[in-house]
Amino acid sequence: MGTDNSGFSEAGLRMLRDVLARHVESKKIPGLVALVSRGGQTHVEAIGTMRHDGGAPMGRDTIFRMASTSKPVTMAAAMILLDECRLRLDDPVDPWLPELADRRVLKRPDGPLEDTVPAQRPITVRDLLTSTFGLGVDFALMGSPIRAATFERLDYSVASGPAPDPDEWMRRLGELPLSYQPGERWQYDLSNEVVGVLVSRVTGQPLETFLRERVLDPLGMKDTAFHVPANKIDRLPPLYGPDPQTGEFVVWDEAAGGRSSQPPAFQGAGGGLVSTVDDYHAYFQMLLNHGMHGSERILSRPAVELMTTNRLTPEQQAARDTMYRNIAHMTGGQGLHGGWGFGMAVRTYRGDHAPIGQFGWDGGTGTTAYADPDNQLTGILLTQVGMSTPDSPRLIHDFWTTLYQAIDRQ
Repeated sequence: MGTDNSGFSEAGLRMLRDVLARHVESKKIPGLVALVSRGGQTHVEAIGTMRHDGGAPMGRDTIFRMASTSKPVTMAAAMILLDECRLRLDDPVDPWLPELADRRVLKRPDGPLEDTVPAQRPITVRDLLTSTFGLGVDFALMGSPIRAATFERLDYSVASGPAPDPDEWMRRLGELPLSYQPGERWQYDLSNEVVGVLVSRVTGQPLETFLRERVLDPLGMKDTAFHVPANKIDRLPPLYGPDPQTGEFVVWDEAAGGRSSQPPAFQGAGGGLVSTVDDYHAYFQMLLNHGMHGSERILSRPAVELMTTNRLTPEQQAARDTMYRNIAHMTGGQGLHGGWGFGMAVRTYRGDHAPIGQFGWDGGTGTTAYADPDNQLTGILLTQVGMSTPDSPRLIHDFWTTLYQAIDRQ
């Protein structure tokens, strides 16, 4: 079997392209861009078109809405503040986020919002970084009063209208009780948004400004931001959410004039970035290099280790596993394969082709980005198809299954 000097077999890369192309040819995925890297060499596939009805072809520099795949990148801003001792893991967040002081906690997580007890202790920086501060998406409690109240007051996804500014968003958050005591249970997403506000208040800068100065610019991530400027908007495809019944492509967000075309009032650390495969490759390669980018240090080695190893207790892990086990086509990738570090999932057992220790995350807009220290491998796959149907999760699954077969160890 022939190989190139990246440690991938030629036959494996051909199979990877064939599998990706098959998804595009199925007409379920209009286009995609994939990047795989190992041994200092990089291989990119750009297949299909920007729109479901044709138009411009996908390119290596196509810009995508990263959704929750934003989390591993934005978390770097908080890690820098830990490195510089401007934040401490076990300090209460009250001095910067007074809206979260003196919390009330629901007696039952599915109970009425008025039935509360005092929090046993303040919320700490660690609680926010590990997604255990007491509020968030809990897939086991989607019909609960606290979920409805959280969605109504704090959600600003494509379907929910524009976000308020960070201070107003925090004010709304501060009016809600917690579902669980601080540090008790892992819950998804909301903590990352709070971390973004925390970074902004500690630094006295907008999140994007600090992230750009300390992470994005040093890594050369020139296309990563919280919106796409007018001179790049032609590189952004529409975002589709196929109709779950018919499969018909429904536009969730257009490019020109859409939500990603203007600077947002709220720079969402949990899901607001746009980016490219090369930008994300630079970031994950930095993590594989223990915080180094060439001769420049972006993060300390211990900060990278904290981010990319499991931080959950056995009890928190069990609750997370239970939560993901009950959502059918979302269980691909890291949903049921392990723990959580800071801003990303970390595999703690082997449930498919990928090994223990792989870290990264997926996004609801059809994005996935992980790095694997054992194989010194990075994989990034970006599409414009949201997870309203199983089509993009199946594509992501097949990408990783095929990529790991392409590794040549000789």
